[in-house]
Amino acid sequence: MAESIEARSARAGRIAPVLAELYPDLAISLDWETPLQLLVATILSAQCTDERVNMTTPALFARFPDARAYAEADRDELEDLVRSTGFYRNKAKHIQQMAARLVDEHGGEVPRTMEALTALPGVARKTANVVLSNAFDTHVGVVVDTHVKRVANRLGLTDETAPEKVERDLMEILPREEWRPFAWRLILHGRTRCAARKPDCERCEISGECPSAFSFG
Repeated sequence: MAESIEARSARAGRIAPVLAELYPDLAISLDWETPLQLLVATILSAQCTDERVNMTTPALFARFPDARAYAEADRDELEDLVRSTGFYRNKAKHIQQMAARLVDEHGGEVPRTMEALTALPGVARKTANVVLSNAFDTHVGVVVDTHVKRVANRLGLTDETAPEKVERDLMEILPREEWRPFAWRLILHGRTRCAARKPDCERCEISGECPSAFSFG
């Protein structure tokens, strides 16, 4: 029998201050200075580590300073610059198409709404939430990446696996002011303690609140 929303909300409320103490720094680990740089870096981070993206973006950002530069880029050159992040052909295509749409419809600027962002090529809710939260301090949803999905499931905060449904569940049980920090701290906890294959339940600071603790072989 599924837990009630109230029970899940109460568990999240107990977990949140522990995570806040463990991970007080809310600075995103992607390097960026402008909303466009953050948008590009987030697209590149799909199925790639932030560290690898940060090794790739200095040359990329220097070569393409604005949306028009990406839109008019030589595709082969763009692919070469992002090759190390994996799936480079699709990523280069999405970045170029996204930039062209920015130029054509938004004056080359990154829009500030979920609807406009998710209408851009290669931009789903996770990417849009990252940009809105970090570049514009606008919180209309919860970032759900592979870490958030995994850890939230293990903590019993959702039974869903589709990112949009996980996001819906977390928005339902978290106060709005926790949407950004809680998700970011779940990402950090997923990297630090709650790995996909072998979570470190022995040293996990929130194992007492985790229904899945010590259930992994």
